[in-house]
Amino acid sequence: MSIDSALRSLRVEVNGPVAEVQLIGPSKGNAMGPDFWAELPVVFEELGADEAVRAILVYGAGSNFSYGLDLPAMAPLFTPLLESRGTDARLRSSFRRQIKDLQDAVSSVARCGKPVIAAIDGWCIGGGVDVIAAADIRIASPAAKFSIREVRVGIVADLGSLQRLPGIIGSGATRHLALTGEDFTAARALELGLVTELADDVVARGREIATRVAANPPLVVQGVKQVLDQGTEASVQAGLDYVQLWNTAFLPSRDFAEAAQAFTQRRPPVFTGD
Repeated sequence: MSIDSALRSLRVEVNGPVAEVQLIGPSKGNAMGPDFWAELPVVFEELGADEAVRAILVYGAGSNFSYGLDLPAMAPLFTPLLESRGTDARLRSSFRRQIKDLQDAVSSVARCGKPVIAAIDGWCIGGGVDVIAAADIRIASPAAKFSIREVRVGIVADLGSLQRLPGIIGSGATRHLALTGEDFTAARALELGLVTELADDVVARGREIATRVAANPPLVVQGVKQVLDQGTEASVQAGLDYVQLWNTAFLPSRDFAEAAQAFTQRRPPVFTGD
């Protein structure tokens, strides 16, 4: 393996045919900051190209999978466009490219030729849901909690949840969860089909599943994944492209600024539709 040992947001360990990718922060709750978005596609592209790796297990360090986007660390992404009130075309174009870069980072999980198993414990919020939706198999601990929370902070989720979840849990459930932004339990995730089973020691169970997958003929396993993805890749990408345009046009709003300010002041936001 040639993956840089100086990774700051991920820890990679390869045990025989199974690679483990652990989210390690450095922000609280494995929140996803600039290091994560830069490192995730590098790791999955290299693991995908490593012929010795047949399956990948991804999970969070500590008691959570991920709190999602690290808003304070990612503020430089939003601030210039917000300060311009969306009137600077060059800033809008740059912002769209940055959204695409984040989308491509998540999509590196889906595009990886090797099956990806996500083992979720604790909170899995926002960007965390984007990542697990790009995985092939999802399992959770009974203590896991989920939220497509972007709507509550003035953002149309733009990194893959809205595009991939309808094929996993159906359009109705996706709409319910994305429009309310409500939290939901592991039991509810199992009922919806977001996860396929619950396990007390979810990482150990994830290793068992990854080992089982890795024991099958590798080209056949990769073929199964490619065939399953064939019918959805184009529509997912079209949806990602559309939400790039939507958020480039509408994200610089008073409601988003209010959400960011309320977050830093630890108070409920008051949205006006502006």
